[in-house]
Amino acid sequence: MKKIAKRLQGLHSKIEKGKIYDLDSATTLIKTLASAKFDETVEIAIRLGVDPRHADQMIRGAVVLPYGTGKKIRVAVFAKDIKADEAKNAGADIVGDEDLVTSIKNGELNFDMVIATPDMMAMVGKVGKILGPKGLMPNPKTGTVTMDVATAVNNAKSGQINFRVDKKGNIHAPLGKASFESDKIKANLIELIKSINKLKPASTKGKYIRRTSISLTMSPSLEIDSQELVDIK
Repeated sequence: MKKIAKRLQGLHSKIEKGKIYDLDSATTLIKTLASAKFDETVEIAIRLGVDPRHADQMIRGAVVLPYGTGKKIRVAVFAKDIKADEAKNAGADIVGDEDLVTSIKNGELNFDMVIATPDMMAMVGKVGKILGPKGLMPNPKTGTVTMDVATAVNNAKSGQINFRVDKKGNIHAPLGKASFESDKIKANLIELIKSINKLKPASTKGKYIRRTSISLTMSPSLEIDSQELVDIK
């Protein structure tokens, strides 16, 4: 426990207490907080001024990060006939229909994202109670229910992330790895913020992005100037 305390104490000493960092400073400093024996994930937490209880304020979407997440994404696709072939040719890891339903019911979830053609959604619904709680249910808003399965698979493999506001108005998402150069972390962050800003509901009152912080898997967080993020278009 003493080693953990000393490690955290050392990390906290690099952060100015109460300071709100600009984007450049935050994405540069965050790299210096890497202390684990593995390549930690850079994570962002955003508090939005929305009320998710209202359907028009349920912020949900997807974005392809320009430099990816640093993680190899395994993609499963519900498709048949020519669309199944397109998915396989695009690099999908698993492609199926009834057989995929059976494997999921048997607890085989060897994938990170699920894509489906619209005609397969009734079949996907059979395992909705399994996929839903894990955030794997395909949705048109995230581009994972589509006839263009090749593009969807390519996007997933290229670093697409899906984001959704939780019950308290927060969005959590990965921005890459600690080993990424700071300008790449910044570029990924800006691309995510652009997507979130585009989804701002007309009914929102007050400040849209209220508080934002970034951290590593095992580090303290840095607060970023939210006004700077609101201005990103």
